[in-house]
Amino acid sequence: MAPSTSGESGDGQWPKGAVGTEAVRYRPVTTTTGTAEVPDRFPAYLVSRDDTAPGGRLASLALDDLPAGEVLVKVEWSSVNYKDALVTRPGNRVARVSPLAPGVDLAGVVVASDDASVAPGTAVLAHGHDIGVARHGGFAAYARVPAGLALPLPARLSARAAMIIGTAGFTAALSADRLEDHGLSPGDGPVLVTGASGGVGSFAVALLAGRGHEVVASTGKTDERAWLEALGASAVIGRDGLDLDPQRVLGPERWAGAVDCVGGVTLARILRTLRYGAAVAASGLTGGTALETTVFPFITRDVALLGVDTVSTGSERRRAVWERLARDAERIDLESMVAAEVSLDQLGPAVEDVLAARVRGRVLVRPG
Repeated sequence: MAPSTSGESGDGQWPKGAVGTEAVRYRPVTTTTGTAEVPDRFPAYLVSRDDTAPGGRLASLALDDLPAGEVLVKVEWSSVNYKDALVTRPGNRVARVSPLAPGVDLAGVVVASDDASVAPGTAVLAHGHDIGVARHGGFAAYARVPAGLALPLPARLSARAAMIIGTAGFTAALSADRLEDHGLSPGDGPVLVTGASGGVGSFAVALLAGRGHEVVASTGKTDERAWLEALGASAVIGRDGLDLDPQRVLGPERWAGAVDCVGGVTLARILRTLRYGAAVAASGLTGGTALETTVFPFITRDVALLGVDTVSTGSERRRAVWERLARDAERIDLESMVAAEVSLDQLGPAVEDVLAARVRGRVLVRPG
């Protein structure tokens, strides 16, 4: 289904120029302001449907290789997300074009624009919709994006800080916002975060703790206890700490809320141990896509399962979340969340580490 008319104008769920399930024709960039700074060719990390082995390759692109859109960005920073790792797998169903420069988020400076609302020289960030999936993303020195996806960088954030937060931090923020909109307040009781050593989970721990919530971090990496406590967790438990009284349909009422970055069996265990009226915000699937549960948590404890999607979030919502994230970040030691910085030619091993869940926190990418 194509985007609605209101979305095409940039004020609805679909930002101006954003792509839905079908491609939208963009008007090409016509302005030449700043394009003299762009070299004839620039580096990129590409994956292809023809690849028979995992991973990608270092290559070069020209401006004509970039997809249509109103804004040309010199990418200063990107990051490695789980979806970026998935598109490097042969036969994956995530990438929708080939070849593709992955990188579902990016931050940098506008060097050319065909939209008066986004002037050359503006520091911007972009993520979601089809970036890094159906159009070249942040794993290249330059990216062209629809104007509606080029969000002005909040004044409190540098491009690097924005990518430490990145899609992972944005997902954590949406999860926390959904729980608070559902009624969760500081002092209500422990809030569980699963997959706590990963990108989304670690940021959720720091974010919720910074907002005054009591956070319990669940992780399969018990050696990360000290780090998670430094981020703000009041307690750290292993995966087996979720499975209390497994023989019962409903477990003890433990959690005032939960952010689940894992899915599968973990999400089912959370649902049966939420307190009356509590909710879990679910965004992950690393633990599996199937959910085996019963109706009892919903009809006897009035719990809620809140889905969190960061791909199709509208422009105004994105702006509001990022503005609040910039304020939240002042209470978070962002640098402590950086696992590594890599250049494009170092992406192969970094992608493998993310896919195998060997990374604590975030991996930043310097495309230039």
